[in-house]
Amino acid sequence: MELLDLATLLRENSYPGRGIVIGRTADGKKSAVAYFIMGRSQNSRNRIFTKTEDGIRTEAFDPSKMVDPSLIIYRPVRRLGDRLIVTNGDQTDTVYDAVKAGGSFEDALRTRTFEPDGPNWTPRISGMTSHTGAGEFSVQLSILKSADGNGDCCQRYFFDYPSLPAGEGRFLHTYKQDGDPIPSFEGEPERVAVTAPNAAAWAEELWANLNPDNKVSLYVVYTDPATGERDEVIRNANQ
Repeated sequence: MELLDLATLLRENSYPGRGIVIGRTADGKKSAVAYFIMGRSQNSRNRIFTKTEDGIRTEAFDPSKMVDPSLIIYRPVRRLGDRLIVTNGDQTDTVYDAVKAGGSFEDALRTRTFEPDGPNWTPRISGMTSHTGAGEFSVQLSILKSADGNGDCCQRYFFDYPSLPAGEGRFLHTYKQDGDPIPSFEGEPERVAVTAPNAAAWAEELWANLNPDNKVSLYVVYTDPATGERDEVIRNANQ
């Protein structure tokens, strides 16, 4: 699989929707995780990321303009011990609760399906990093999507990376591109380069290349698996 330039992928796609990138920094020492949201409607764009005790959550920027919070207000990122869970919906809590109880990432997501927003049937995308000792970490990714737009059939895909090479990541996003209805992502998570030396630099690179009309919020965290030290950045279009 070709190693792609993430900035170019973002710049050339006006609407990838919501996206998860999980990788390893170029020096090989840290995990690099990014999550972004985009929006076409006023309701979707009326959001910000805010920090919580164990991660981040989405909130209404202007509560008076919130129409339907059901699919847009959730906790995208939660930490559980040496694991970091990131998703595009309330399945973050499904994974968190299952893993905390001794279950697995995969079994938790087998209880869920894509979002009930036909005709788009937005996929649920999820990821988890797990520190495996000696400064190492593994990566799991998943997408739950309709069968080519058939809202009666859910297809569940899981991707397991026991290790990633230094300077590489995997990029999974909800939509292939803009459209009506919006076509779902297809295939394996894209193999992308991770070259920024720190969270601030990576956030700047990603934010600058997300479509300026549709980008809403971005979260980036670099974590040292050996020490647990975190370097975090939040960017909000509404702030």
